[in-house]
Amino acid sequence: MLLGILREKSFGETRVALLPDNLKTLLAQGITVSIESGAGISAAASDADYIAAGATITADRSDLLTTSDVIPVVNAPSAADQALLKSGAVIIGFLKPLEAPADLVTAIALHVTLFSMELVPRISRAQSMDALSSMATVAGYKAVIDAAGSLPRLFPMLMTAAGTIPPARVFVIGAGVAGLQAIATARRLGAVVEAYDVRAAAGEQVRSLGAKFLDVDLGGISAEGGGGYAAELSEEALDRGRDLITRTAAHSDVIITTAQVPGRPAPRLIRRAAIEAMRPGSVLVDLAAPAGGNCELTRPGVTQTLNGVTLMAPMNLPAEVPVHASQLYARNILNFLTLILKKGELNIDLADEVLAGACVAHQGSPVNPRVAKLLESAHAIG
Repeated sequence: MLLGILREKSFGETRVALLPDNLKTLLAQGITVSIESGAGISAAASDADYIAAGATITADRSDLLTTSDVIPVVNAPSAADQALLKSGAVIIGFLKPLEAPADLVTAIALHVTLFSMELVPRISRAQSMDALSSMATVAGYKAVIDAAGSLPRLFPMLMTAAGTIPPARVFVIGAGVAGLQAIATARRLGAVVEAYDVRAAAGEQVRSLGAKFLDVDLGGISAEGGGGYAAELSEEALDRGRDLITRTAAHSDVIITTAQVPGRPAPRLIRRAAIEAMRPGSVLVDLAAPAGGNCELTRPGVTQTLNGVTLMAPMNLPAEVPVHASQLYARNILNFLTLILKKGELNIDLADEVLAGACVAHQGSPVNPRVAKLLESAHAIG
């Protein structure tokens, strides 16, 4: 069996799906591992490192696509790459099946089995495969570091002979994995932190990190969604949160937004009025930019200065920390591979709830019902 690792081609992508240290257990099963030359270079893994670990290196991407039985990736291969895949091959990675299912039709038609790391169920047994949480951890950390670098003020309180400098005030919107990491990082840097989440249950976690939790009465509306995510809320419920955010923005030096609902556009929680209320020199980092953004002024991928406020909308923060982001992601991938590789052979058992939950398509047909419905709608429109 051949397992191939591609050099990622998506714009700005620096991560790699597996690192040399991850290959030992695969090679011990008799699996051959081939790496596209340069695949790990941005993650500090050279071709020589992979060779030393027991892999082979190839400069022929087309041949690697054509011959590999299993290909772990960070991002979905392009349609042109998918067209080269062998029937029955397996692709595992961030495939965006709910956002762009049509981008996978070439692979589906070739009977390629697709497993999406976004769809791994959030259950105890699958925690070691939860790549979304791994990358959210990196993004939450990096968002605060970037904000601190752009803020014309210091984060910690300093008592000096020249006077006392008050600490920066950081407001984190959304207390999921990214939000909690942002809170922890801002606290470590000495900031005073406030946080808001529509899920009242998140308050305990926020307070445990030394931040103040801002609660909003949603009028009895449940904000708890499946898998620990927030549910999609009505405009009435969102407006209650927006009013709180606008009031809090006026005294915040940094705002980090992380609110997202899987498979949906990001909720617009920050009005123009909130940005206008912020002091010049303040910074907002919108981590929901890939899903459209939490701020109505966000332009995904573009950093703006509006009335003296810096509005950052990064599309792929984990790729800016490629060494540790790749380490975390590769461990998630390796743990997932243990479910489908038995004694060096493919063994895909869709009775396994983790595999069934993560499977986008198998043997030429969509497996995930939401993806199947989206594909049907796309065909109907076409």
